[in-house]
Amino acid sequence: MVSLAINVDHVATLRQARGITEPDPVLAAGICELAGAQGIVVHLREDRRHIQDRDVRLLRQTVKTKLNLEMGATEEIIDIALEIKPDMITLVPEKRKELTTEGGLNVAGQKKKLQAVIGRMRKAGIPVSLFIDPDSKQINAAHEVGATFVEIHTGRYCDAATEQRRDQEFTLIATAAEEAYELGLRVNAGHGLNYLNTRRVAALGTIEELSIGHAIMARAIFVGLDQAVREMLALLPAR
Repeated sequence: MVSLAINVDHVATLRQARGITEPDPVLAAGICELAGAQGIVVHLREDRRHIQDRDVRLLRQTVKTKLNLEMGATEEIIDIALEIKPDMITLVPEKRKELTTEGGLNVAGQKKKLQAVIGRMRKAGIPVSLFIDPDSKQINAAHEVGATFVEIHTGRYCDAATEQRRDQEFTLIATAAEEAYELGLRVNAGHGLNYLNTRRVAALGTIEELSIGHAIMARAIFVGLDQAVREMLALLPAR
């Protein structure tokens, strides 16, 4: 069965909107795990717009499944990752003006830099995933720089306005996942997945894990977080 990792950033976004202490993403992560999630994802951004250093430190102490730290390849965040030692990190592109991560990392255009970061993480025993578009050039570059995982960006598939375009984008995801798998990379996927479009991606045998956040948190407003997690898990096929 493909596993489900839940991004709890949006819990922190709601908290930061009021500048108070609630809701707590650390508590949310615990509820997600109790409901059956197999991993927790947080993005510690350079501008700290949602997840804070405190959150990551507490999550490292409390997450019982797997803690995946999304991050840009900046020296400050690299140092924090090396200190906290999450179960894995996912390197993503990061722009200050974006609402959320807008696209995949240009691995092919910064091989030397990423290879150095991966080498530092490897010495600390931290596997590295690279968040990339479903593109052969980026997959080959990810393999060349020594990544353990790639996370295929599913945003264009999720945002497709027509069925034809959605099918085209799904084919790109499926092909990219197969290419990465054949190179020996472990394959995850995420971005924009929801209760209507996840099942198709989850059925791909090359994908180990889906990272989903916004859809589950939005659903949780109406049915509660525990139920929202269980509903998403019910969409994932057994293998």
